[in-house]
Amino acid sequence: MSNGPLLIIAAGGTGGHMFPAQALAELMIRKGWRVRLSTDARGARYAGGFPHMVEVQQVASATFARGGVLARLVAPFRILGGIVSATLGMMRDKPAVVVGFGGYPTIPALAAAWITRRPRMIHEQNGVLGRVNKRFAKRVDAVACGTWPTALPAGVEGIHTGNPVRGAVLDRAGAAYISPGDYPMSLLVIGGSQGARILSDVVPAAVAMLPEEIRQYVRVAQQARPEDQDRVIAAYYETGVGCEVEPFFRDIPRRLSEAQLVISRSGASSVADISVIGRPSILIPYAAATADHQTANAQGLVEAGAAIRIPESKFTPEALAEAITTVLSQPDAALMMSQAALSVGMPNATELLVGLVEELAGETATEKDTA
Repeated sequence: MSNGPLLIIAAGGTGGHMFPAQALAELMIRKGWRVRLSTDARGARYAGGFPHMVEVQQVASATFARGGVLARLVAPFRILGGIVSATLGMMRDKPAVVVGFGGYPTIPALAAAWITRRPRMIHEQNGVLGRVNKRFAKRVDAVACGTWPTALPAGVEGIHTGNPVRGAVLDRAGAAYISPGDYPMSLLVIGGSQGARILSDVVPAAVAMLPEEIRQYVRVAQQARPEDQDRVIAAYYETGVGCEVEPFFRDIPRRLSEAQLVISRSGASSVADISVIGRPSILIPYAAATADHQTANAQGLVEAGAAIRIPESKFTPEALAEAITTVLSQPDAALMMSQAALSVGMPNATELLVGLVEELAGETATEKDTA
């Protein structure tokens, strides 16, 4: 066990929160730090990908957003219990830095860090602060932003670090782009399980509307919910377009690197992957996302000229067919879109986060030396 400085990482139980937390943990351990993950029982189930040296500490937490009346009445007491426990823990084993990645399970650790005056920061993956990060934005020493620009409360300055991406994505960062032409073209369609239904409804119909001189070369790889899989395959079969339709692709980095065009929801991790590898995209923000943060997530790629954004309210087969045709019929413009995507990508996001952690830890060490 390392006897280096202690980093406490607090993260909620979704992949969007847990993946950047994992990326930071991996690099900090390689630098000789001790790392402790503070999460709840749900988050602990996502902790399998963390290095085995990471200590997983379950804290009592709760959400006010789900459950019945009784669950909401009990929530404050569960959170308070978690804060007391986390505070006592930090008094026994003082962390050099505490980093929160969002989600209700981060409340105990961030609150305890504020009470014990430990150096603390948050990382927000989306272009709009989540509920918990918004609450703590003025009570931390640094706010790292995965998406730029990020809407922040008045008086709060953000530091643009980007969103960490998986090693498999970094391995294909900036992979050479093959422009569209009269040869097989790969159309990759990805979307989270919650937001995949509309993609299953609209994308096959849009592909059927493509001009024959484009459609004859298109091959589609599409994520679809299990209950939609058969009808999506049937729709492509009727159109004569080759397809792979699965609930989940385990090799998305490879598929991204081979794609001429990506159609995707604009979740923070998807946007990061698309920009680090560098591919033209059509982005459809998930309308039900909290505070419409997926629209904000897409902004950087749209402003750079790397993506076409279609609001869900206007996401029709006709609109999508027009957008696909625009990209696949103009190889030079598609190449420029891929290069524009790379200009937005931040493959060094994890290193920038590490730098912030070390800076906060260094300030603490300096204060001790001068005390």
